[in-house]
Amino acid sequence: MRKGSVAYAMCAVLLLALAGAAWAAHHEVKLSEKAGIGQYFTDAKGMTLYIFKKDSPNKSVCAGPCVVKWPLYHQEKVAAPDGSNAADFGTITREDGKRQTTYKGAPLYYFEGDKAPGDVMGQGMGNVWFAAKP
Repeated sequence: MRKGSVAYAMCAVLLLALAGAAWAAHHEVKLSEKAGIGQYFTDAKGMTLYIFKKDSPNKSVCAGPCVVKWPLYHQEKVAAPDGSNAADFGTITREDGKRQTTYKGAPLYYFEGDKAPGDVMGQGMGNVWFAAKP
């Protein structure tokens, strides 16, 4: 009986460790690189994160139809990529009450035109949307 209990306890610890690692990866911001853009941030799935040049520090002006085209990125806690400071990532509450993750005060977004990891279709759009860079 005792050997069985120890084995179950070891399995439980292993499962908790794996769950913790999966949680961390789920909330991880990653660095990608592409010619012509350089290094830029993506979410854990490799989807590009963008900034909007019309935003102010810690304030998003993208609302209504803009948010449909440029969905908000939000994770309450972000695991920063190597070489980045986790303290540079924060969270704001927007005027519409939604929460949004920021990098150095710049609200982060996705682009609806990006369909697969590595897509950067929103880069330079309107000369105001750009892949978020470290």
